[in-house]
Amino acid sequence: MMATNKYSNMNYKETPSLFLEFHGSQKHVEDQARAVGDIAEANDGSDFIWATEIEERNRLWNARHNALYACLALRPGCSQMSTDVCVPISHLTEIITETKEDIQKSNLTAPILGHVGDGNFHATIIYDVDNHEESATVKAVSDRMVTRALSMDGTCTGEHGIGVGKRHWLRKQLGDETVQLMKQLKAVLDPKNIMNPGKVLP
Repeated sequence: MMATNKYSNMNYKETPSLFLEFHGSQKHVEDQARAVGDIAEANDGSDFIWATEIEERNRLWNARHNALYACLALRPGCSQMSTDVCVPISHLTEIITETKEDIQKSNLTAPILGHVGDGNFHATIIYDVDNHEESATVKAVSDRMVTRALSMDGTCTGEHGIGVGKRHWLRKQLGDETVQLMKQLKAVLDPKNIMNPGKVLP
């Protein structure tokens, strides 16, 4: 929230925050908003604020869409690695808390955000790619995120995909037999290995 406030000229409380969007008729939206406000209050949440004017809603969405740039502005001239994991929603608070502590202990700049309704969250790690020690720390923190997620019956990625960077986690997550089956299926559908060669499957 601090990064968003600075970059998008907002003045929200710099505390863990949840943004929700409601859809439906005006009455239905108002009923949903009141219900969420009651739930937040019952669970010791801070003040529930909701925007009805189109200008304010557009400001919120604009800030959301500029979140990456807001993160990069925290360390001008540095690069970013955005990594994600996904866990059952019952473990979401636990894994975010542990990941935040890990980031702080590792002295990294890495705002956390996510689509928390499905247990998916991202750490946008801002670092100097020319600093080999810091780069190694970034990889270690990312690996610990995955290890944590898998220990909570989660997955090594919820949105970004396996690609190249997380291929080595696939066996750990799915097991040798499942990965072998996936390879066999790919061989049937892509015998010449021309579709995304070297990606996803280890």
